[in-house]
Amino acid sequence: MSTTTTPLGLPGVRSGTEDVPRLPEGTTLSKKDFTAANEVRWCPGCGDYAVLAAVQGFMPELGLRKENIVCISGIGCSSRFPYYLDTYGMHSIHGRAPAIATGLAASRPDLSVWVVTGDGDALSIGGNHLVHAMRRNVNMTILLFNNRIYGLTKGQYSPTSEVGKVTKSTPAGSVDAPFNPVSLALGAEATFVARTLDSDRKHLTSVLRAAAEHRGTSLVEIYQNCPIFNDGAFDVLKDRDETQARLVRLEDGQEVRFGREDDQKVVVTAPGGGVEVVPAADAAGREVVVHDAAAADPTRAFALSRLDGPSMAHVPVGVFRAVARPTYDDLVRDQVDSARAEAGGAASDADLDALIAGGDTWVVR
Repeated sequence: MSTTTTPLGLPGVRSGTEDVPRLPEGTTLSKKDFTAANEVRWCPGCGDYAVLAAVQGFMPELGLRKENIVCISGIGCSSRFPYYLDTYGMHSIHGRAPAIATGLAASRPDLSVWVVTGDGDALSIGGNHLVHAMRRNVNMTILLFNNRIYGLTKGQYSPTSEVGKVTKSTPAGSVDAPFNPVSLALGAEATFVARTLDSDRKHLTSVLRAAAEHRGTSLVEIYQNCPIFNDGAFDVLKDRDETQARLVRLEDGQEVRFGREDDQKVVVTAPGGGVEVVPAADAAGREVVVHDAAAADPTRAFALSRLDGPSMAHVPVGVFRAVARPTYDDLVRDQVDSARAEAGGAASDADLDALIAGGDTWVVR
């Protein structure tokens, strides 16, 4: 089994696209090759446009045949993605994209499988499917667009909406405690977890590269603006001055530091095992956290994810975790190959009939 290193310098056992056929030597594709002829139908100003452009621009870097890339989506504004990406794809049913993608990844190792979903699709009706895809470590890349609202169904609160959010379905304000998708993914032992923003093209693309190279389930949360039903939800992170003060950019192997030059802050270990933000000038004698995305134990990564809160005072972005673990689809195929070898070759129809009719059976009278 060969080893590789992701574009962010994070160690992996095998590349996520290692088994996918490459383009013939000397052949290259462009963004245009991944741009479908369908008219893009999102609201003007929607953050989905920026993500689509980034993905279309990034896909040629994979060096893969278009026919070996598949995009599976559920239901929601973001789930129109397969129509606009000129690859194979499927606009599936609400919340079930990870389940469909699991079957595809397990049966077709020659495919690069992508799932595009939203905070409602993935975390409400699809929450169970998402959690188990990450737990199983299926070789797929999941892009979770988080605009903290239901957009397609016209502005109801979602599993990531803040407490007190007034919407059509919560006229007196939401009383639900919201999910933190990164914390959820880390709790499910996902092997690759990252967060980025729709408006930061450079950062978004770098995270996509690392996610695609990772072998296993890659979960990328993308903060994305809905200009109609939740406009400006992340404006505080996009303002030039506020960005430096609030965004905590995680760099593997580096101390977690951020802020303006005249107001530097660091993340240090806190009593009880967590982490906290303190002014750099007050960090003397404290253990400054050095980010280790490849740490086997996700505890520190989880603690970093908890820095994020409703006020968005400190929002970590980047790769939280990237570790190597056997994938569900590789293990399933190994079992099938072993069974065939023990049977002396490919299973026959007679073997299948014997399996169906044998063992524990009963007759209904």
